[in-house]
Amino acid sequence: MTMTPDMLFAALAHPLRVRAAILIYREGELCVCELTHALGVSQPMISRHLAQLRQLGLVSDRRQGLWVYYTLHEDLPAWTRQVLAAIAEGAGESGPYAADRATLAAMANRPGAACCA
Repeated sequence: MTMTPDMLFAALAHPLRVRAAILIYREGELCVCELTHALGVSQPMISRHLAQLRQLGLVSDRRQGLWVYYTLHEDLPAWTRQVLAAIAEGAGESGPYAADRATLAAMANRPGAACCA
């Protein structure tokens, strides 16, 4: 699947999907439990939005035991990563997505410990 601008902007059309995509962009890979914690939403809600991001080709997932981890799709064209970088940079460290990163950083029992228990 080739990512088009229409597809990228459809993927980012919902604020929760933008927040999730920016966190994944900045962190590299995140477990569903980390996203629910950082974004303050239920597991079914984030899973629904992650499924949309996956269907549109922005992210890919992998299972490890009971947990599901998300990362940006490895075949994304460079321009899509540049768009995400611009969004992340434009938001800045004190911008609208800084609280998501701070909440994630403060999460106890992140993956590798007892994530999603």
